[in-house]
Amino acid sequence: MTDDVGFDVDRRTVLGALAGIGGTALAGCSAFERETDGQTSRLDGDAARELATEFAPTLYFDANEPWFPTDPRPYTSERDGETVVTGFDALDGYHERYSDGDPPKPTVFYNAVEYEGSSLAVVQFWFYSVFDQFTTNFHWHDWEVLHVFVDTETGEPQLYVASSHSRSVPNNEFLDPDPSKVPRILSELGSHSSALSINDVPDRFQRVAIEDLLADITNTAIEGIEDLADLEIPLAYGLPRDEGSRLPFLVPEYEGVPIYEHERLPSVTLESLIDDDLTVRSYDALTSPPTGLPARETGLVFRHREREADTDVEYDLVSSSEIEHIAAFTGPQLSFEFTVPDVVEDAVAGHITTTGVPWSQPRYSNPAADISVPNHRTALADRYDVIGEAAPINSVIAHVTEAVTTDDAPENEGLTTTETTVEPVVLLESDPEAVPTFGGVAVVQDVPAGEHRLTVNGAGRAPHSEHVAVADDGTPTAAGVGGEIPLVASDRATKLEIGGEKAATGLSAVALEDDFAGRLYESSVDGTDAVYVHTGGAYTTEVRDSDDAIGAYRVNPTPGGESTVRIERPETGKASLATFVADIADETRTAVAALSDDDDADRSGGSSNAVNGLERALAAVAEAARRAAERARNGERGNAGKQLTTVAERLLRVENRLTEASDDLPASLSNATQNRLEQANRRTEQAQNIEKL
Repeated sequence: MTDDVGFDVDRRTVLGALAGIGGTALAGCSAFERETDGQTSRLDGDAARELATEFAPTLYFDANEPWFPTDPRPYTSERDGETVVTGFDALDGYHERYSDGDPPKPTVFYNAVEYEGSSLAVVQFWFYSVFDQFTTNFHWHDWEVLHVFVDTETGEPQLYVASSHSRSVPNNEFLDPDPSKVPRILSELGSHSSALSINDVPDRFQRVAIEDLLADITNTAIEGIEDLADLEIPLAYGLPRDEGSRLPFLVPEYEGVPIYEHERLPSVTLESLIDDDLTVRSYDALTSPPTGLPARETGLVFRHREREADTDVEYDLVSSSEIEHIAAFTGPQLSFEFTVPDVVEDAVAGHITTTGVPWSQPRYSNPAADISVPNHRTALADRYDVIGEAAPINSVIAHVTEAVTTDDAPENEGLTTTETTVEPVVLLESDPEAVPTFGGVAVVQDVPAGEHRLTVNGAGRAPHSEHVAVADDGTPTAAGVGGEIPLVASDRATKLEIGGEKAATGLSAVALEDDFAGRLYESSVDGTDAVYVHTGGAYTTEVRDSDDAIGAYRVNPTPGGESTVRIERPETGKASLATFVADIADETRTAVAALSDDDDADRSGGSSNAVNGLERALAAVAEAARRAAERARNGERGNAGKQLTTVAERLLRVENRLTEASDDLPASLSNATQNRLEQANRRTEQAQNIEKL
């Protein structure tokens, strides 16, 4: 994590949340296409209409959804000889026409193509909304798509591909769906990302199969995350709020005022946007993740007019060729109501403007470009020569959790990690495209090989940033430690800075371990680093220099204490490691001594002797370790080695004394002493083996 994390930037710079989902949500997923696909030709007239009518999907919307699929043509205007749709005209015109709960001009557009020389055809269903408001972005206009791959000889669907947020997030896909069922789409609130509904529960998303209930996607399982390895969870965005996750939405601003107060949007009010109960109006005011965010509830259901079923809203099915004369969907850049935490700078300042037109994208004529699951592409390639073989896709993946104090540790001296309560935002800053997590899982796909910087941020949390090295072999790169990235609530966060102008050693890597939660952070660095730590933890900070020599430092932030803790002059070698062992032994001795002082009057002679013996053994370790550090700093390699041997022997004595005294120690202190003893043993062994003094 670089040391500028936590500062603020101008409102028109982005939280990382912006660049990708707005502009690239419609930019197409051509990066997934690894081999050349066959040529397509457009299906027109009755053939296209019949295909579209047969597979016209049923659409389920959130109860709080304000922007439903509509026809953009009422909002067109002429500019420089071209037909365009401006954001102001579309958003204001839509709400001017919206009355009595009836969405204006419910419309779904279709486009159908066939792959030449094969029986494979695809009908696309394009959904236009006048605005996008989400947890990571907002922009004028929004286009989403469902691709239905169909074998024209059998009439059976082969694959559904429902568009997710961007090319960096796996789409929601289903191979070999039941041909007797009409496809169903569950539209995400505000962003309109499309989840599939395949099983017998039409308005709920099911990520994994349970009993007789099918999963709604056939995406391959998540790989590379240790704590999720055995769960076989499909890798897809899904529908987080339908899976119990919480997403705080943002409110857009333009020219210094919320858009609902802008003079060019007289028909837009606060009630026109996502419900206020779901929005975050100020990151600065949040000291912890927001609570009480409503879960998803099903609202309006849209069906094609020719479907024989009761429905809330009937939509028109219109060929997209009738709107291909529209050259652009335009709108000025928007911004947040509040100052954005500094996780990125000007590189992503063009975040939330607008989207392109579907008919200018590769996936419009070649829908296979939007297949994001390699196994699905491989399956189609086996059936149809016109589909190119899949190739490995490099991915960065992590499980974002929350760091909290544990009852197993003394008060404010140990942590554990739990599932995240609110979905955060993930940004790979070398290719700015922010994506939300789903169930705490962060995925960025199609990442170029090389060094990258990954940043994670969330409402009410301190930001996290680390360097990630991505190999070009198609295997997932796990960020964090074992694929886990714990975040810290802002009101329990202290910034730990390592290195600076006075540092004698240039650092190449930094890691952080808590006595109870274990290793929480590790990253390559370029000389200095900064990371937010929970004030309720007790930490070992491990540093490495360019020669891979190790050093260690004890860090114990105080709740309500300094906002920043610094290790100004980090060192590596025997002296650093021995000093650490002395510090952790002294820290533990002090805790044991305090217990002994408090409880002497209540102890029998034997138990008191056991605790006092533990205290003396820890003091002996600290004394020997400080002598070893002094010898090392004086360049006395042999004497330093002898003292380290003494340290190791005395640590064995501590282990014996701890066993004798464990019944007389509080369980939390006994646990902490055992964990610290293991840490001291490891650092002593490193000090014995390292060449650098």
